[in-house]
Amino acid sequence: MSKSTNRQECCRSPSKTHRRRSHLNVVIPLIVVLGIMTGLVSYSVTLYRLFCAATGYGGTTKRVATDQTQISTRVVTVRFSTDVAPGLPWRFVPAQREVTLHLGQDTLVFFKATNLSDNSYVGHAAFNVTPLKTGIYFKKIQCFCFTEERLAGHQSVEMPVDFFVDPGLGKDPDTSDVDTITLSYTFFPSKQPDGALNLARFANAKPNAVDGQKIFATRCGECHALNKNIIGPPLGGVVGRRAGSLPDYPYSVALKQSAIVWNAVTLDKWLSGPQQDVPGSLMPVRISDPRTRQDIISYLKAESARAAKNMGTTH
Repeated sequence: MSKSTNRQECCRSPSKTHRRRSHLNVVIPLIVVLGIMTGLVSYSVTLYRLFCAATGYGGTTKRVATDQTQISTRVVTVRFSTDVAPGLPWRFVPAQREVTLHLGQDTLVFFKATNLSDNSYVGHAAFNVTPLKTGIYFKKIQCFCFTEERLAGHQSVEMPVDFFVDPGLGKDPDTSDVDTITLSYTFFPSKQPDGALNLARFANAKPNAVDGQKIFATRCGECHALNKNIIGPPLGGVVGRRAGSLPDYPYSVALKQSAIVWNAVTLDKWLSGPQQDVPGSLMPVRISDPRTRQDIISYLKAESARAAKNMGTTH
């Protein structure tokens, strides 16, 4: 090859190299952009959920570890709505239609799920609250909606939801008109059934005095206290006491003459239907779900034992 040809090749090579670099400068950013876009599409649902959880957008509730807020004097009513999507043969209903609670009050409620089929199914619960603007203040500590849940054929369970409404709702001008919040759930067939938790863990749970205290506050606290008359008589020390025996409360004649002594069995029968248990009694409220009754009774037993211990100490 001649020296002239070599010089020509040398002159052309830098130009080709420059063009390659120019092309790479265009192609590489395009690949990066396409990669980012692909990632955003792949994780769009997850990112949207994280955004909603952080902001309360769309009525999405927030998840917290504990309730460390001060209880406010302001009260709100929380109502419950449930639904099941096509393809999941479950019945899913709230154990209570609504509860009234103070802002900041740790509250425990239950939902009942029944698998109507012969086969095991895994479901996932979607949820939100309305008005949508309350989502950022509605905070859950425990909920079956956090995980994929498996329910065996023809099995029924009562599932707890532990939540509170942040007192910040009472300070926000945008929520000054809110006195009722609706918490809605819809169970869908799970798209990620592997590793699902078994709802049987709730069916096997033992009565819990801590849970019972939360339930007592929302389901019983409007009418009953432990140490004073309200609408109903005080219930501190009720376990082991004869029904209708406190001197400072106007019991019905029927309850005074019933000869009932309150224990776990008699309290459960009473709470499941006072009018049926003692015809002519005055208590109008019944608690139909057994799990809720057992937690309340567990709490009353613990308080009665504490009262008896304190009485023994003082004497």
